[in-house]
Amino acid sequence: MITPTGTQPAEGARDEALSDQRLCPSQRSFSSISDSLLLALLLTCGGTGVLLAQPSENLDHGQAIYRQHCMECHGTTGKGDGAKAPFLSPRPGNLISAATSAKTDTELLRAIAQGKPRTAMPAWQNVLPAEDQQAVLQYIRSLVQFTRPLTPPPPSP
Repeated sequence: MITPTGTQPAEGARDEALSDQRLCPSQRSFSSISDSLLLALLLTCGGTGVLLAQPSENLDHGQAIYRQHCMECHGTTGKGDGAKAPFLSPRPGNLISAATSAKTDTELLRAIAQGKPRTAMPAWQNVLPAEDQQAVLQYIRSLVQFTRPLTPPPPSP
């Protein structure tokens, strides 16, 4: 077998290519998918020091931007109960509500960038760079905390 460069592949590579050809198409694609998943897992877990540090920095940056631009309306915990909230009509959105949590990142980024018509929510696209808008979104997503209900479940029959 000749490779695209016109050279003979190494013995192991040739054997691997031949065994790949013997697989039926569905097995080849499964092998390709599992290889892709393995690669994604290694990229995610292999460099944990770098990958875990970066989101934390981005989260801190998002929190700083939120405190500077969003907290006075949306409140410290994102419930829409900031210092200016009682004076706004309609009231600021509750960023930790189920309705907000169900929105996609694209929808929320659009609201951050373009604002909300007929509300006090301004457009931030000309004020904050896209990276800062993304950092604020990441921080807003981190505000949602799932907890167990305080009441015990009903007894089993």
